[in-house]
Amino acid sequence: MRVVRIVSLVIVSLVVWSFAKGPERRNSEVRPMGHQKDTKVAYFASGCFWCVEAVFESVRGVEEAVSGYAGGHTTNPTYQRIGTGRTGHAETVAVYYDPQKVSYKTLVTVFFGSHDPTTVNGQHPDYGTQYRSIAFYQNKREKQVLEKYIAGLSKVYKRKIATEVLPFKKFYKAEEYHQNYERLHPDNPYVKNVSIPRLNKFKRKFPQLLK
Repeated sequence: MRVVRIVSLVIVSLVVWSFAKGPERRNSEVRPMGHQKDTKVAYFASGCFWCVEAVFESVRGVEEAVSGYAGGHTTNPTYQRIGTGRTGHAETVAVYYDPQKVSYKTLVTVFFGSHDPTTVNGQHPDYGTQYRSIAFYQNKREKQVLEKYIAGLSKVYKRKIATEVLPFKKFYKAEEYHQNYERLHPDNPYVKNVSIPRLNKFKRKFPQLLK
């Protein structure tokens, strides 16, 4: 009886723990199914994640881009909460890529080449800390690539580079209706007037990187 009682207590504890962790686990980024074992992930923020997701998914070697939130100080952020500008999070995209087909340095080129890195807290027509430019690094090599690239950009732009270079801590996947938004809602006014023009501008600038 004592053994049965102990086993029961363990099961109950695990159920309670799982329930308590449920929201965080649902919001935390989980590696999508179907990717190869050697697939890597990089994290970038540069304005509306609908736009950023579409840009990266057009790049050869990128398997998938997932919209979400990162860079803030609150747990389990939602679209409504980060819209207040008080969570510290920015609309961020997790970029899953095959390093045999596209390098991290190329992704950095895509990132800086698809938005204005001198704009503080936003990309036209979206402004606020939730739309700021951030490149997240996960190791020393990625940090060095970013810092070297920014040093080169500083010689090109007259204004100071506003992009933040931050260590990656946690990524929260955005609500499902945000995923692949540009592709699924081509007639949305914002998509037609902002997202698609931004994507097409990127395609004209980097045709050699497209799928």
